[in-house]
Amino acid sequence: MTSDIRSVAVIGGGTMGSGIAAACVAAGRDVLLLEADAALADKARARVVGLAADDTEAALFRDKLTVGTLAADAPRLAACDWICEAVIETLDAKRAVLAAIEPVRRDGSIVSTNTSGIPLRALVDGMPARLARDMLVTHFFNPVRVMRLVEIVTGPDTRAAVRDAITGFLGGVLGKGLVAAKDTPNFIANRIGLFFILTGLHGGATARARGLGLARADALLGAPIGLPATALYGLVDLIGLDVINAIAANLAATLPVGDAGRAVASLPPAERAMVERGQLGRKSGGGYWRVRKTADGAKLKEVFDPDAATWSAAPSVSLGAEAADLATLFFAETPDGALVRDVLGATLLYAADLVPDIADDVVAVDRAMRWGYAWGAGPFELIDRIGPARLTAHLRRDGRPLPRMLAVLEHAGAARFYDDGGVLGPDGRRHPLPPA
Repeated sequence: MTSDIRSVAVIGGGTMGSGIAAACVAAGRDVLLLEADAALADKARARVVGLAADDTEAALFRDKLTVGTLAADAPRLAACDWICEAVIETLDAKRAVLAAIEPVRRDGSIVSTNTSGIPLRALVDGMPARLARDMLVTHFFNPVRVMRLVEIVTGPDTRAAVRDAITGFLGGVLGKGLVAAKDTPNFIANRIGLFFILTGLHGGATARARGLGLARADALLGAPIGLPATALYGLVDLIGLDVINAIAANLAATLPVGDAGRAVASLPPAERAMVERGQLGRKSGGGYWRVRKTADGAKLKEVFDPDAATWSAAPSVSLGAEAADLATLFFAETPDGALVRDVLGATLLYAADLVPDIADDVVAVDRAMRWGYAWGAGPFELIDRIGPARLTAHLRRDGRPLPRMLAVLEHAGAARFYDDGGVLGPDGRRHPLPPA
C-alpha cells in the first residue's frame, strides 16, 4: 500500500514539521507544508531547503515542496494522501488543527499527529468518527532525517488499512525503524528515557553529596553503559533544562498512581535554581557544560557545580579497570557502582515493570531506546549483559520485589531474555525476533 502515499501535507513547519517534510520530499513525494501565516511559511520553506544533503537535493526540495497557510490553503488538503499534524505540543492547539483539517480532507486519507506523549484518545475525543478511523500517532524523533525511530500508536477505531499504509510508507520508503507503542503517557522511548534523565538528576545530587563529581558521573553514565558521549548532563544540556522541567510536570500529572516515575517527576532543588536564573543548557550558553574562549584565544571546557553554583575547568576523568565490564561496574561496592545502580539500575527495573503495559514485548522497548535515544543496547539487552540471575539475587538480598518481566523470566526458568534468535515474551514463552 506504500504506492497510495504519493502526496503528503505537513501542518506546522517548526523543527519537527520541517524535518518530516524534508524526509518526504527527499523520497520523491510532493509535500504541502502549511503554517499559521505567510511569514512563518517562508521561514518553514527555508528551513526545509536547509536540510538538503546537497545541491541536487536542494533543487528537488524547491521543486517538490509547496508552502502556504492553513487558513488560505486548507482546501488543498483534499488532494493529499497523508496529512501529518506537527504543531506545538499542546492538546488545544492540536485539536484546533484537527478540527480545521477534518471538513476538507477526502475520505480515506490518513491523518497522523507528531506528538511526544499527548494521548491519541484525548486528540480524537468528541471528534467525528471518520477522523478516529483514519488517525494515528506517528512520533518521529529529532533530528528526523538522522534518528531512525518512529513510534506508531493506533486507537481502538483506527482502521487496519490506515496502519498498514503508513507503516509501509514510513518503513519501506523512508527507511524508518517502526515500533508499535500503546496509548500510554509518553509512549515508550520518552517514558523510559525521561525516567533515566530525571532519576539521574536526583541520583547525581546524591552522588555529589558522596563526593562524586558531575564530570565523573557523566563519564560513568556514558561509554561504560553504552550510551552516547552526552551521557546524562550533556544530554540535558542538549534538550534544555526548561524542557525537562516541563516534561517532568506533565509526567507528574499523567503517570498512573503508584508508578515509580512519580517519585522523580520534578527537578531537584539545584536544578530548579538553574531554571530560575535561565541556565538551561546549550541554548543559553551553558548548563552543566560549556566551552569558553580564554584571553589568549584558546578554548576551555568547563563544568558546573550545581550545589556551589560555580564553574571550573573540566577535569580529566579516569574510570579504572572495573568500568571496562558493565556487570563488574554495576555490582561494584564503590561510589561509581552505586551511581550506576541508582540510575541505570533503576531505569532497567522500571522498564522491566512496564511490559506489556507500554508495549507488547521487550523487543519494542529495546529498539525504541536504541533507535530513539541512541543507546548501544536496550534495557533488556543490558539486563542480559549484567546477568538476570545476579540482578534477581541482588534485589532479593535487599528485600525488593522483582519487576514484572524479571519475574516472568524466573518463572520460565530462562537465563536470558534473548537467546538463539528468539526472545522471551510476557507470556513466558520464547518467540522469534520480529523483523527490524
